[in-house]
Amino acid sequence: MIRTIRRSRLRAAVAGGVVLLVAAVGAVAAIGFGGGSAGDAAEASAPAATATITRQTLADTQTADGELGYGTTRTATTRLSGTITGLPATGSTVRRGKALYLVDNEKVVLLYGGLPAYRTLRPGVEGPDVTQFERNLKALGYTGFTVDDEYTGDTADAVRDWQEDLGLPETGRVEPGRVVYADGEVRVESHQADVGAVAQPGQAVLTYTGTSRVVTVDLDVDDQRLAKPKAKVTVKLPDGRSVGGTISTVETVIQAGATGANGQSGEAETKIEVTVAVTDPKALAGFDQASADVTFTASERRDVLTVPVAALLALAEGGYGVEVVDGDASRIIAVTTGLFADGRVEISGSQITEGMTVVMPK
Repeated sequence: MIRTIRRSRLRAAVAGGVVLLVAAVGAVAAIGFGGGSAGDAAEASAPAATATITRQTLADTQTADGELGYGTTRTATTRLSGTITGLPATGSTVRRGKALYLVDNEKVVLLYGGLPAYRTLRPGVEGPDVTQFERNLKALGYTGFTVDDEYTGDTADAVRDWQEDLGLPETGRVEPGRVVYADGEVRVESHQADVGAVAQPGQAVLTYTGTSRVVTVDLDVDDQRLAKPKAKVTVKLPDGRSVGGTISTVETVIQAGATGANGQSGEAETKIEVTVAVTDPKALAGFDQASADVTFTASERRDVLTVPVAALLALAEGGYGVEVVDGDASRIIAVTTGLFADGRVEISGSQITEGMTVVMPK
């Protein structure tokens, strides 16, 4: 549908973000009735503001507060009873096969993997936890067994060699309290117990993080659309520099509520924890615990026609249109809307082209 409108006619816009309602009213009615002034008439006949249909990349972005650090902090809890006799220094790095801490002067060893140790591994046991352990055993240089999901006598023989090297009893079995699994090497963040303390199963011994500098952002659940693994982001550092980054992990976490004056905890809150790895890790050198702004791109439309959102008109028959200037007159053209971002909106339609001038309703 095409309608031609003289540019001297009044236009009244009802502000509301995306939807604008345009009403054309005769100037005589405005001045001749209801006590309108000559100034009102002059304003009504003033030239309307215009904008140009442009072709560009439109991106829906959002910036959130992030924290520079080493990522999620995790807690190592012992499953053994005894006395804590050794702890690594805070800030130190522990790698695969090394002791994360000692109980009764026997090592509790760090291995790599995502499945926690939950049962004793012995001949006859099968499952993914066996595969995970055997991969670690092979990576540490032990041989004579096949890496699969079966814990065999050959596996037990290799375990005895491993236990001998660690100074542990050579049982051929692996108790769940003897190993701790992490995604990779870890950085010891803090001690939760002192050397000489009596250890009981379930007691926190220390906290640890990864060893790579990352940026962590806690998003509201409503903003989960921003948290897309492997998506690109931009990180603005405290010194004003900007570096690129990639979302490496996304986790749903429950944050405990703040403790009030009465000693009771407030309501827990669900958050989306996003970890961002920067493209140039050296750019984070010199920053310890500091804040950074992280800009996410939820969606992007490349090479599309756009107009200011305020140029949209709500059509009586439904949908939206824009008023295109055509010489001394103008005409309304129906359009299809797409992405809204940064005060502009993507539009498409067979009758619109780049460079057209559209009226901005008053």
